[in-house]
Amino acid sequence: QVQLVESGGGLVQAGGSLRLSCAASGRTFSSNAVGWFRQAPGKEREFVAGNGGVTFYDDSVKGRFTISRDNARNTVFLQMNTLKPEDTAVYYCALRLSTWATRARRDYAYWGQGTQVTVSS
Repeated sequence: QVQLVESGGGLVQAGGSLRLSCAASGRTFSSNAVGWFRQAPGKEREFVAGNGGVTFYDDSVKGRFTISRDNARNTVFLQMNTLKPEDTAVYYCALRLSTWATRARRDYAYWGQGTQVTVSS
């Protein structure tokens, strides 16, 4: 059974930075795609960034967020810079049982519990 555990969330002022981590256990994920999603209150969970085959981002975070992974540590990261209040959400990492990342939530088999990111104005 795969477990994903996010960490690194918190409260930050607008313009600040945070680095989220997602540690995977139960499966070596070097050949699997990973993604970051977020869900703000009252909104659908939305795609943020994906890594697997290619790396790509939602337009709302392009140029500010960077997804990376350390396969030796079974960990994926999301570096978030120049944060905005509209980035406030619970952030989730997800693992897909495929090499290729996608934007679709339904394509990801495993999810973490989420970590809260709050950006104050």
